[in-house]
Amino acid sequence: MIITKTPFRISFFGGGTDFPEFFQEHGGCVLSTTIDHYCYISCRKLPPFLRFNYSIRYSITEQCKEIENIQHNSVRECLRYLSFKGGVEVSHSGDLPSYSGVGSSSAFCIGFLNALYGLSSQMISKRQVAKLAIYIEREMIGDNVGFQDQIATSFGGFNKISFSDKDNFWVTPMTIPQEKIEQLSDELILIYTGIWRASTDITEDLLKNTKSKKNELLELKSMVNEAVEILSNSGNLKDFGRLLHESWKIKRSLSKKVSTDDMDRIYNRALDAGALGGKICGAGGGGFFLFYVPRENRENFLTEFDEFLQVPFNFENLGSQIVYYSATKPYQ
Repeated sequence: MIITKTPFRISFFGGGTDFPEFFQEHGGCVLSTTIDHYCYISCRKLPPFLRFNYSIRYSITEQCKEIENIQHNSVRECLRYLSFKGGVEVSHSGDLPSYSGVGSSSAFCIGFLNALYGLSSQMISKRQVAKLAIYIEREMIGDNVGFQDQIATSFGGFNKISFSDKDNFWVTPMTIPQEKIEQLSDELILIYTGIWRASTDITEDLLKNTKSKKNELLELKSMVNEAVEILSNSGNLKDFGRLLHESWKIKRSLSKKVSTDDMDRIYNRALDAGALGGKICGAGGGGFFLFYVPRENRENFLTEFDEFLQVPFNFENLGSQIVYYSATKPYQ
């Protein structure tokens, strides 16, 4: 039996520049952090006398004889890529809902790959598993995903991640004074809208607009370094919140599908309640909203948003981990 624990992520700046359709020509970078809410994957090898070879439990339960009959895309393609021998039981549990913009799909893929390698008594580095998850999600499953989620959830921490081509990326941990990181954590509020969304259609539209929105994407990319300066040096954190607002305005212009009338109303209401800026987590359309709210406005903001679920969080630094391992003797 093996259990992995993989954090979800929040991306602040640079989203959209992590797609090879953009960064292979212009370079890309994002600023993101992982948080102390997790995707848990437990795996064990099944005994050979059951009537099925694969048992997968997530929002539904699957029991299959053959890999190609598995409905869960990540489970099926990870097993196929690794040519995993023998039956396996997989169980998933997550602290936050899927399709909400916090990198849940990539966290699952990263955690499951780490579990499979562990069951096979192999070690894989954070960089290797991130690159493999990118390949499986993009090339084998065929999802329109960028490169940031897999890297963020594998490495963990508060990082600037830079991209130049499909084979290279750089993870630069942020060096933020403890007092400032605690203030930032206190002044970021994560709100669950309750609006479910699939990001595929949004991402497809964003990719279609990549060439026509080159200048906007370059501006989003430049905001990463602006944010790094605010966090690393003597910058005022309120400028971080204001920069989020500028980024949000540009992101909304990339595609009509990024926001909706309901999401716009939530955002404008947040500004009226004291937020300096914010963003939809992930591609857009629903899920979580992140707002920067100065401490002096926090009480009023939470009162105004009391019908929404506020999700407390802290930053985390460890990334995907194996948290339990118990070896079993193989059947003869």
